[in-house]
Amino acid sequence: MTPLLRSTSARLALSVAAAFLVAFALLGGGVYFAVSALLAGDARQVVSADGAGLVELYRDDGAGALAAELRARLAHPNDADAVYALFDPGGAAIVGAPARLPPRHDKAAGDGTLHGRWLEFRMPAVDGGGRVVAWMQPLPDGSVLMAGLKMRSTDRFLAVMQRTALAALLVAAALGALVGFSAARWVSRRLRGLDEAAGRVAAGELGLRASIDGSDDAFDRVSLRFNTMLDRIEDLLDGVRHATDHIAHDLRTPLTRLRNRLELLREGDGRGAATPALDAAIAETDQLLQSFAALLRLARIEAQTPADDQPEVDLHAVARDALELYVPIAAERGIALRDATGPARVRGDADQLFQLATNLLDNAIKFSDAGGEVVLGLAAEGDEVRLEVADRGPGIAPGDRMRVLDRFVRLEAHRGTPGTGLGLSLARAIVLHHRGALELADNAPGLRVIVRLPSA
Repeated sequence: MTPLLRSTSARLALSVAAAFLVAFALLGGGVYFAVSALLAGDARQVVSADGAGLVELYRDDGAGALAAELRARLAHPNDADAVYALFDPGGAAIVGAPARLPPRHDKAAGDGTLHGRWLEFRMPAVDGGGRVVAWMQPLPDGSVLMAGLKMRSTDRFLAVMQRTALAALLVAAALGALVGFSAARWVSRRLRGLDEAAGRVAAGELGLRASIDGSDDAFDRVSLRFNTMLDRIEDLLDGVRHATDHIAHDLRTPLTRLRNRLELLREGDGRGAATPALDAAIAETDQLLQSFAALLRLARIEAQTPADDQPEVDLHAVARDALELYVPIAAERGIALRDATGPARVRGDADQLFQLATNLLDNAIKFSDAGGEVVLGLAAEGDEVRLEVADRGPGIAPGDRMRVLDRFVRLEAHRGTPGTGLGLSLARAIVLHHRGALELADNAPGLRVIVRLPSA
């Protein structure tokens, strides 16, 4: 129950249902007590009028006439629920029932004068049972007159009200739960649309916007804010992307010319002493050109919107081609490449997926020691495909694993290794473009790069 109660939707549904129940309970309880008080008041009015008539008879004709009247009424009752009794000063019944004066009647209360008292008690079972509302009137001779009314009809009516209220409470609970569930679903649906839009934007669909229904409610205003934020983010990213593209384009051309001139200078220079310096300059220029090429490719991939209608790709064949390409490079460094791939098909760009596999293999081989092993694994697991490259190199500390996915990030231990610092950034961009996920994990020792892609 704890995870369920942590859900805002569940709490909203429970709150609405509880509000329905509390409101109905208060309304039903108020009606019940109001009707009960009204019926009790009517009964007291009837009993009071009846008792006043009997007291008047006592005053006019004496105790004998009163006793005779009570016997006559009990013998031929006009109302089967009417209760009459006359008790002697000791509390024993002279006429009527119950046989003894009800113990809760207090003749000595007040200032010593004779006053009537209202009393509610249950009639003994031998006298018919049931709840009785009675008016007890002490008489001058010490006897006590009781005129009352059995509340059987009232109690039956109130019992019917209670059963009806209980049934209505169950209906209200069901209705409250239904209304609460509907309200929670409506809220969840509005939030789900915003959540889906945010997820798709995070996956690369920067042009997507949250839907707005024009109601100008809180959800609409949040969606507007969300869309405004996305507009601003897209503008900033476009600015950065355009600046990056322009810089890369503008610098690649003079760098290419510089490399060609260095190459011509090396070919035309007859002195051997200058050749190592020229070779180093050409190598540095090649490294810069590779960086700009990778940066432009990364920018193009990040600018692409993931498409659902991409062609089906045999990822197994792509992985085998990448493995075959790197077998001689690994052999040259004394590193064994092991093939652990199986059949798997995805949807996407075959060239980008090949670039993904080669980037991961290149990183694994580059940072592995001679005599080590690099394993390329591929398997279909349910609705996803798992591509994995594992090496036995120095690995990456857990705190640096997210950081190395950023552009141009190179760890201090790897500064001396040739590279652009864009390999994993490019790999992550390709994975996100294909609606997948990339994870770096420990291989104890070494690093495992795990890529999960939706299966075709």
